[in-house]
Amino acid sequence: MAPPAGQIRPGRYLAIFTLIVAALYSLVFFTGDGNPYPKLGIDLQGGTRVTLTARTLDGQPPSNEALNQARQIIETRVNGMGVSGSEVTRDGNNLVITVPGEGGEEAKQLGQTAELNFRKVTSALPAQTPPAGTTPQAAHQQQPGDQQREIDEAKRTRQSTDPNVQMQALQALNCSVDDPLRGNDDPKLPLVTCDREGEFKYVLEPVFLPGREVATAQAVPPNQQNPGWTVSLDFKSEGAKIWADFTSANVGQQAAFVLDSEVVSAPTIQAALLGGNAQITGQFNQQSATDLADILKYGSLPLAFDQSEAETVSATLGVASLEAGLFAGGIGLLLVAVYCLLYYRLLGILTILSLVLSGGVVYGVLVLLGRWVGFTLDLAGVAGFIIAIGITADSFIVFFERLKDEIREGRTFRSSVPRAWTRARRTILSADAVSFLAAAVLYVLAVGQVKGFAFTLGMSTVLDLVVVFLVTHPLVALASKSKFLSKPSVSGLGAVQRVGNQNRAARKAATTAKEA
Repeated sequence: MAPPAGQIRPGRYLAIFTLIVAALYSLVFFTGDGNPYPKLGIDLQGGTRVTLTARTLDGQPPSNEALNQARQIIETRVNGMGVSGSEVTRDGNNLVITVPGEGGEEAKQLGQTAELNFRKVTSALPAQTPPAGTTPQAAHQQQPGDQQREIDEAKRTRQSTDPNVQMQALQALNCSVDDPLRGNDDPKLPLVTCDREGEFKYVLEPVFLPGREVATAQAVPPNQQNPGWTVSLDFKSEGAKIWADFTSANVGQQAAFVLDSEVVSAPTIQAALLGGNAQITGQFNQQSATDLADILKYGSLPLAFDQSEAETVSATLGVASLEAGLFAGGIGLLLVAVYCLLYYRLLGILTILSLVLSGGVVYGVLVLLGRWVGFTLDLAGVAGFIIAIGITADSFIVFFERLKDEIREGRTFRSSVPRAWTRARRTILSADAVSFLAAAVLYVLAVGQVKGFAFTLGMSTVLDLVVVFLVTHPLVALASKSKFLSKPSVSGLGAVQRVGNQNRAARKAATTAKEA
């Protein structure tokens, strides 16, 4: 038989919470790398900063629209690769990527233009390094002053429609130096270029299938068909039709997968491929295949970028700020504890216990979020947790004050608990819903570290409900059923119970007088 409204079986609720905590910390200690600490943001552990300098095809300064679009795409790539706690900001014509920890090389990969196109192979040669000074690339290496002139010269020779010029450019091409056409080739013209490993040189026809027709991409581990890692592509409907028509008409020919003007893979078409998908093969390992798939998945950049060397960011100031923040949070928590003990006594002890348990749950969730989705804790997030202490304490106070109101009406401690919970529950849910909604709106609209503040505040609000429903209410219910704990001198409700007794006596006297 179910208990009356407002009454619960406290042991069942506490058992559920115990199981939740046990499962949570089992995941913390026995999954992943077993590291029982949250990941820290760049302001707490230091990190790496990479500056990307934009360059355009015509040598003019990039537009604000193009820079903002590039910044948004890179932010999407950051999130997709799990590089959390990062910032992507504009600095003039530069984009500055800041990532926590040792993520410099991964951050540099985020700046790839990732313009994937498909071209038919006209001819190919093994790569041989020509004498210095005989190619546009050598000139680029020796005289890097006029970048636009080098791009124009490379286009004139390596994207010529004259077969004789193409063959001369093919013979002269040096695959061992930087390519001025990286990300700058014209898809409507032929292209003379190298593969990514610098082992082969190719003459390619104009693009027959643009990379924007790729719907999604994913890294595929080695299998019986492919001994190494590959990148699997799925095309959109129009792209699938183009791919099927091309492979049907070019069996035995090579199709080059060209990423940022370099050939990633040039497989021979063995048969017509009608399924709307393709595979990029090459000398991939798991990381490089995953990086390429993620870059292709989240779109190509509207600009090409020159990458600087990664520089280390110190966390000295952040550590000092963290210590100051934790000290302030500790003082605040101590004041809350002292106030609760003086004002509520037994209920104050239950408040402190609930806060400790809430902190334990939050800590475990932080560790798992850092392990599973790359969440990093920064100073703003710490501030969110400190503010959440007040929100959690407010929920307890709402319940306790409702409880005192019931006792003032002349009810006993035990009979007041279910009635007080029924009345307080709606208020607690409403207050936490407003707090969570505010945190969610702030998270959506904010940028940078403010998102960390909003996330931790919203997460703490949700976990507050878990603790109030599964711990605080059951513990108060248990205390009300204990003869010792329900004593006025222990519970801290003595003064309220005296007022309740007076009110009950007054009502009884009024009823007696009325009956007389």
